Amino acid sequence: MLAAPLLVLYFLSRGVRDRRYFGSFGERLGGEPPSYRPTTPGGIWLHAVSVGEVISAIRLIEELRGRNPAVPVFVSVTTLAGRALADEKLRGLADAVFYAPIDYGFAVRRVLRRLRPAVVAILETEIWPTLYAGVKRVGCGLLVVNGRISDRAFPSYRRMRFFFQSALQMPDAILTQTDRDRTRYIELGAPGDRVETLGNLKYDAKPPTTGAPEIVRHLLARCAPERIWIAASTMPGADAGDVNEDEVVIDAFRQLAARWPRLLLILAPRKPERFQESAERLARAGIPHVRRSDDRVASEFHLPGVLLLDSIGELAGLFPLADVVFMGGTLARRGGHNILEPAACAKPVVVGPHMENFAAIAEEFRAHRAMVEIAAPDELARAVGALLEDPELCREIGSRAADLAGQRRGAAGRIAERILTLQDWTIPEWNRPGPSKPLLWLLSRVWLVVSRWKRTRDIARASSLATPVVSVGGIAMGGSGKTPLVSRLAQRLLQRGYQAAVLTRGYRRRSIETSVVVEAGSDVPAQVTGDEPQILVRAGAAHVGIGPDRCSTGRLVEQRLHPDVFLLDDGFQHARLRRDLDIVAIDALNPFAGGEVFPLGGLREPPDSLARADAFIITRALPGRIYRGIRHKLAALNPDAPVFLALVEPRGWIDQRSNRPTGDPTGPAIAFCGLGNPAAFWQSLQARGIEPVFRWSFEDHHHYTVRELRALAAQAKDLGVKVLLTTEKDIMNFPEDAMDMLPSVDLLWMTIEMRIENEESVIALIEQKITEKKPRS
Repeated sequence: MLAAPLLVLYFLSRGVRDRRYFGSFGERLGGEPPSYRPTTPGGIWLHAVSVGEVISAIRLIEELRGRNPAVPVFVSVTTLAGRALADEKLRGLADAVFYAPIDYGFAVRRVLRRLRPAVVAILETEIWPTLYAGVKRVGCGLLVVNGRISDRAFPSYRRMRFFFQSALQMPDAILTQTDRDRTRYIELGAPGDRVETLGNLKYDAKPPTTGAPEIVRHLLARCAPERIWIAASTMPGADAGDVNEDEVVIDAFRQLAARWPRLLLILAPRKPERFQESAERLARAGIPHVRRSDDRVASEFHLPGVLLLDSIGELAGLFPLADVVFMGGTLARRGGHNILEPAACAKPVVVGPHMENFAAIAEEFRAHRAMVEIAAPDELARAVGALLEDPELCREIGSRAADLAGQRRGAAGRIAERILTLQDWTIPEWNRPGPSKPLLWLLSRVWLVVSRWKRTRDIARASSLATPVVSVGGIAMGGSGKTPLVSRLAQRLLQRGYQAAVLTRGYRRRSIETSVVVEAGSDVPAQVTGDEPQILVRAGAAHVGIGPDRCSTGRLVEQRLHPDVFLLDDGFQHARLRRDLDIVAIDALNPFAGGEVFPLGGLREPPDSLARADAFIITRALPGRIYRGIRHKLAALNPDAPVFLALVEPRGWIDQRSNRPTGDPTGPAIAFCGLGNPAAFWQSLQARGIEPVFRWSFEDHHHYTVRELRALAAQAKDLGVKVLLTTEKDIMNFPEDAMDMLPSVDLLWMTIEMRIENEESVIALIEQKITEKKPRS
């Protein structure tokens, strides 16, 4: 009964200071700069526990990047050694590396809210029930990749089948290394139709291309060893009666040194906490040795001797130097370690009897005579000596090992393809309601009844305009890119010879006039128009009519300016004005807002209301994605409406002080915004390669106060930042003397452009309505 609270207290005591285990991303907003790019929704979270899994993840991430360079990839680890290696090997490849959260709901939710991934891929055997459930609850895809269950672990898992069965029902797919692993997952309760053998990622490990560390090069140049033997990933015994592999290796080295006086042993203990213990053991044995961490070779060092590799992530780069490799964890009862890295370098590998963790690999190598097996510790010296004595035998065994490793490659590409396919079918549900919210459910039913009554009333009272009306709206609360979409359509219509007029409510404008009409190209203050209408005014492509009664405002625009078409901004629920075409914007980052109406979810109307749309545009799409899942759901709701994609592309920056274009900031920057979906701005920043050291989100249409501006200035001073970054919409909500509050920083706002795929077809739909209702002369 006390286990759970004690576990929480233990992790709190270890993790609070660096936020380890609770979702730290190497980034403290408002604190130290991030070590990786800001997170962007819709990415892929890979959970790789150990050093070996991190190495496997490298090839997988490279394959993901090769297929879609824009896809965000995040990697979590649970060990110190795994984190150190990931920080080194994945910099520039992964968007973030962080410690995985403990398997408690609050920690899992925090990470999921921060990352907002489309797919979570668990490497190998990790079964975390709370993480699995949290991932599925928010609509993410869930995969187990490179799945394996070792001979050693399977009996324990089978005894706990009642516990693991429900968790193994959750993944969308389990991609195993071998058919044996597939059978075992099914025996533990995984659905057979979701378990598939795709091969072992470890076969895809590339031979290292980086050279040896400088100390190794210096040692080789000075001592010129005749033979090099690597004892890799050595382990202590599993219990008091088991062997310590360091002792076995040292004893074998003494025997071999008599035959090869210029023998160099590279001893690489598996765990960092054993480095000092191994050094002390070498000293007690009186064996000359040098530590990698010394960064120099002592003048008294001589061969035969030992290089103690007390570092993380450098072992693979040394395998090409070896004549023979002994793989640790195989004499001690530890289940073995991966032999594929030295095999890929065409090196003969000596292993003990314990390869339970890599049984399938051992079986293949045994069948092809691509490794040397020994049954007991006292056979190590004889096996290594026989190989050192016979270079031709070394070449034969190494060649067979390299050929075998090469024939089994390709798993990384197959797994990457499955991950990206699942990513494209995934429909995020970040506003999905919790399991027990009866009050919110009741309020949402009230909202639904009232909104349906209001719509019925408005339809009965609806008015028409002589000019065709094209609505651009949505069903979710918050931003979905409707205003940039309206601006883009107005520009394209103008290029085709049609003058559009935008009808908009002008939310939070400060004008007392019932309706405001702005001719295209005119200059009117933001206080009169509101923030989003001001963007349309500045664009200058369309007339703008602003007022809560869009029908009367539209008639005023018709009388004064005679437009060819009206674009009704955010008009899907505005039933008081009849429209000729309904275009609905669906936000790719949160398309159906939890599937429930406010306040239980984030919808203004239930999803079935999309049946009355004439066309859909999926906004804020990421490059390289088709969004099959969203398309499939839209087709089920409305099979006749075509679906288009729209990408928001950041174009550049305007310096607010000079009102002139400027380049990307070169130093540290603070980013802030008041948008319905702040993730859109963070995504645009990432597209420009910008890493803000601090981010601040405000409510949609936020009007900034003097106090807030001073707080931004103080935060910039504390962090040594000279640049603030925001959006054009936010600039509209700044006070007139805003720059006086920011005397020591530059304020830049981003210019964006929306690009609609198959744009001509969208314009053709609008043009058809213009022609039908108001033929051109």
